[in-house]
Amino acid sequence: MGASILHITNGDSTTNYLKKLKFSGEFITWREMLCEGKTTTDVGSEAFWKNRFDFFKSSYKVSKQKFIDYTLKEYRSLCNKKNQKEIVLWFEYDLFCQINMIAVISWLKRYRKGYHISLVCSGKVGNSKLMYALPELNENQIHSHFKNRIELSQDDIEYADYIWQLYCSDSPLQLERVYKTKTNSTFTYLASAVEAHLKRYPSIENGLNSVENSILRTAVQEKPKTKNQFIGQLLKDEDVYGYGDLQYENKLNELGKLFHSFNPVKLSKIGKNVLENQLNFYGQIRNDISYLGGSKKYSFLYHNKSEKLFQITS
Repeated sequence: MGASILHITNGDSTTNYLKKLKFSGEFITWREMLCEGKTTTDVGSEAFWKNRFDFFKSSYKVSKQKFIDYTLKEYRSLCNKKNQKEIVLWFEYDLFCQINMIAVISWLKRYRKGYHISLVCSGKVGNSKLMYALPELNENQIHSHFKNRIELSQDDIEYADYIWQLYCSDSPLQLERVYKTKTNSTFTYLASAVEAHLKRYPSIENGLNSVENSILRTAVQEKPKTKNQFIGQLLKDEDVYGYGDLQYENKLNELGKLFHSFNPVKLSKIGKNVLENQLNFYGQIRNDISYLGGSKKYSFLYHNKSEKLFQITS
């Protein structure tokens, strides 16, 4: 593990864990959640970061100073690191990580052409059915993952960049076609992440997407006594998305009319009717400012039985 390695990690927990285990090299933590809010293909440009700040400010009340300190300073540090012989990417299996990963690879394709780039991606370990985050791996497992890291070919880099371009387009329909037909074995978890992404468009059945319907089902099935317990259960159950507590808190605010109370957690009459597909909530929840990648969330509908997306035409 030479000092000429630059590690780009998926978050502070991974960075701190690798440093604790005495991994040598330099570290950059990619502090973004590109699975939420509008994205554009030009990762790192002034327009890209302005767009991202606008999203964080409006959706999460993030101040400009916090955005600069937490995200932009780390990105600028990445821009200044050009001397390492190898760049190792550390990302996980979930949607949150996979979208960040392909965005980083798109940036590397443009600004670090010819560099030796490799990938460590956690998920399944051995025959276990459980999925593991990087900090959940023990010391031997994390070293084994590093030793067996995958060197990305130019074709791999081109593929990841292509999926990123499609993710940022104003329509998800081509992404829907491509991810099934043009697969890449290097990125073990990317197809399942894209599938989870497509299910985030509102369903034809009741106007809520897969995440939102799962929130309602969990409320009914688990009967959480408090909001914190509710969010904890969602974090445990919905690991394919990789969402954090702030994202679920935001979701619950959006779905407020569907709940009678959060302490204890109970659906309202409207919420029960929506969950049972007796009422379509699309008209009440629809807006023109919600984006998934480059496309407007409410301009497309997901049909669960056929597992296909349809564009809404005016």
